[in-house]
Amino acid sequence: MDSLQRFIFDNLDVRGQWLQLESSYQQALAAHNYPKAIKQWLGELMTATTLFGNNLKFDGTITLQLRSNGPVSLLMAQCSHHQDVRAIAQFDEHLDYLPGGLQSVIKEGTLVLTVDPDDGQRYQGIVPLQHDSLAKCLEEYFNQSEQLETRIWLASNDDRAAGLLLQQLPVEQITDAGETAEKWHEVTTLADTIKDEELLELDSESLLYRLFNEHEVRLFDPSDVRFQCQCSAERAEFAITSLGETDAYELLAEQQVISIDCDFCGTKYQFEQADVERLFNTDKH
Repeated sequence: MDSLQRFIFDNLDVRGQWLQLESSYQQALAAHNYPKAIKQWLGELMTATTLFGNNLKFDGTITLQLRSNGPVSLLMAQCSHHQDVRAIAQFDEHLDYLPGGLQSVIKEGTLVLTVDPDDGQRYQGIVPLQHDSLAKCLEEYFNQSEQLETRIWLASNDDRAAGLLLQQLPVEQITDAGETAEKWHEVTTLADTIKDEELLELDSESLLYRLFNEHEVRLFDPSDVRFQCQCSAERAEFAITSLGETDAYELLAEQQVISIDCDFCGTKYQFEQADVERLFNTDKH
């Protein structure tokens, strides 16, 4: 099982989170034949969404979407308050994609962050994609909408994805604004020295010591992260009943069986005539 760890600087008004995804990342990719570059971007998005989802103070989900008019039309990852994560990509399968920047494949793109409480009002924030890296796009979103200085580092390869997030807290430890800004610049400059291989390979203690050994950093207990799709037979049945009886039977007559496939995990839900009759409490025999 993958895990996420929070940490805090005891002598600074800065907190952070570290995350490595391996089994959940592999399971999210298992049902798809994604090109290497799509895997990279999706891994980074899964990591970022899970880092943000760990901050949820209520039952619900957080979803990050990159939408565009380019060949990569959608990258989406979703994480629940239980830290169940899933992801999907939609792209032109006839093109070749090279790992690296987003600007070449995402045209007129937007980053959409949706917070969806189980009990409460949905919130959605949208910003244009104006940077070549997902991390920079996310930093811009947080600095605009949350008004909290936030930095994020993301990396992924064929095997795993990882991320580090730092966020400045409201003033408590250091009250001088100039010193606060200086210390924030110091820790983020140290974090900027991290290499993708270190982020992907080092455990949390080794990474944080490597970066911040001159500061007092306190690690909290890790929390588990897992791949968990939210599809179910009940949701598939609801999709059929939502068609309405007439349209459902017309589709059944055309295809002989109604098949609903989950884009996230690849599970296939198939409904024959007896199943449709049960859903609508009818008997067409």
